[in-house]
Amino acid sequence: MLRLVSLFAGVGGIDLGFEQAGHYKTIWANELDEKATSTYQANFKNKLIIDDIRNVSASEIPDMDILLSGFPCTSFSIAGYRKGFEDQGSGDLFFETLRIIVAKKPRIVFLENVKNLVGHDNGKTFKVIRESLKDNGYHIKYQVLNAKDYGNIPQNRERIYIVGFKDINEYKNFDFPMPQELSTSITDMIDFSNKVEEKYYYTPEKCTFYNELNEHMTSSITLYQWRRKYVRENKSNVCPTLTANMGTGGHNVPLIRTPYGIRKLTPRECFNFQGYPKDFKLPNIASTHLYKQAGNSVVVPVIRRIAENIYRSISLSNKAEYVH
Repeated sequence: MLRLVSLFAGVGGIDLGFEQAGHYKTIWANELDEKATSTYQANFKNKLIIDDIRNVSASEIPDMDILLSGFPCTSFSIAGYRKGFEDQGSGDLFFETLRIIVAKKPRIVFLENVKNLVGHDNGKTFKVIRESLKDNGYHIKYQVLNAKDYGNIPQNRERIYIVGFKDINEYKNFDFPMPQELSTSITDMIDFSNKVEEKYYYTPEKCTFYNELNEHMTSSITLYQWRRKYVRENKSNVCPTLTANMGTGGHNVPLIRTPYGIRKLTPRECFNFQGYPKDFKLPNIASTHLYKQAGNSVVVPVIRRIAENIYRSISLSNKAEYVH
């Protein structure tokens, strides 16, 4: 089994995707958010350090084959004002990942971030990341993948994935997955047939903009969003990008019309749209925390497909099947 160390693990979406691919096992993980760690610990048994990574010495981290890092992306997202490395809150956390890479020299590095990372500061931010990895002996490939095109998950979610290899042949043998047909729909992710808890429904008594919702939410097979003053229909018939700020207010959570009324997605449905399996446990904590966790997470099937290709590249190199 290939040993995984996971930084900024969140609820474990990247770890889960790799483990679903087989041949991988998470041996150590780090996450600062205590609510996220409660979800992680409900689903994983490996060692988890609950602390700011800046307080963790590289000597405390076990040797690994692959380092996973979904380092915080707020500095590189539209919502984060695109501050990048100037943001001392999270922009510098890439360099914490780099610190661990330099100290532990993993065979392979896997990074995930928002697609805006590529163009931030006219490409200078991404250039620093790319050259930092190359300077430390990694051959890298990267690609922006959309969940609806590469994960068979009906969510419009674009992320950049960066894979770095110490071994030149493993690098040459690796390719990102090919696009695949989207065969799932929002009806596979949402429970339309059963009534959910009352707190998820919008009613005239609880919602000042209920009349606008009721007037414009005409379809029961699509998702809507309330945009402060108007209703936006997602006509592509996929879920809009789930965001961490779903945890800061109900209006940020996508809305649906069901036989039981107009409501927002439940946290479980948000995790469904991230490709988490039905048996993934959600702890009994406030919905606001679960919404935030889902929005901060990754689309698990996309991670799994990349992990499968990484293992294939290793296997081809081990068998000396690569032909230049």
